[in-house]
Amino acid sequence: MRVAQAVEGSRADAAVLGIPFDTAASFRPGQRFGPSAVREMSVLLRPSNQFHKLNAFEAIEVVDAGDVPAVPGDVKRTYDLTSKRVAALAAQGTVAIGIGGDHSVTLGELRGIAEVYGPPALIQLDAHCDTWDNYWGIKYTHGTPFRRAVEEGVIDVKRSIQVGMRGSEYAPGDLDESRKLGFEVITTPEMLKRGPAAVAQAIRDRVGDRPVFLTHDVDFYDPAYAPGTGTPEVGGPTSAFGLEIVQNLAGLHFAGFDVVEVLPALDPTQTTALLAATLVFEYVALIALDRKRGEKASPNGARRSKARS
Repeated sequence: MRVAQAVEGSRADAAVLGIPFDTAASFRPGQRFGPSAVREMSVLLRPSNQFHKLNAFEAIEVVDAGDVPAVPGDVKRTYDLTSKRVAALAAQGTVAIGIGGDHSVTLGELRGIAEVYGPPALIQLDAHCDTWDNYWGIKYTHGTPFRRAVEEGVIDVKRSIQVGMRGSEYAPGDLDESRKLGFEVITTPEMLKRGPAAVAQAIRDRVGDRPVFLTHDVDFYDPAYAPGTGTPEVGGPTSAFGLEIVQNLAGLHFAGFDVVEVLPALDPTQTTALLAATLVFEYVALIALDRKRGEKASPNGARRSKARS
């Protein structure tokens, strides 16, 4: 969006942070190129938000913080690098907006947020719960981050919600695994019946006044609107539907955001990259509209004692 690059020592209100990692993907890789594709399409966006009647770039300072130096093939090292960058930004009161990368990267972001704010509520807009215990015996993949987040205590699961789940399952009742972990789950059929405003209100009711992290997998959308992703699911919402949900979350206290799973090689018209860039644009408006934005993050005391991988 032509924002300035972050400079050392700056304390911007929001910082875009690329996380170019994809070797925890289970089906089609290439998401490491997502951050550059999203940045490329973001130059099309104009500064004023028509829905909120706000030029957020005049209200808050937004910078591009570059990319996490992700290590291909090493998800654990990438988690460490991601959490360190996100925690450093949060500690100075800067809200990180991550651009993935496959969905495994969100666990690193949540660890960084929890270092500073304590466990945030999680809003997950996604076709999949990503709460499997493992894939092929591997504990850290893009299908497992939110089970690990619950186990590590880096989210407040009682205030967390997953929206948009649909598609085939490995076994009947798979969604109940998320509910057993403590998440509220709204499937795509239920979501479409309720409508965007009602879904947004359900999210608000669940989150309350907790600091919240919003993670958005582009496979939340029907492949007609987001073809460039690794694990598409038919029967999803339009881009207009999803954007309206996000827009109606104004006023929540956001500790962080991301948009993940953009796969440019399967996005020949850059439709998916533009959608992801527009989501980042909407996130900037939500930060500007956050009533608690002026409150600086304060460390929550001693570092968490649970082992981290």
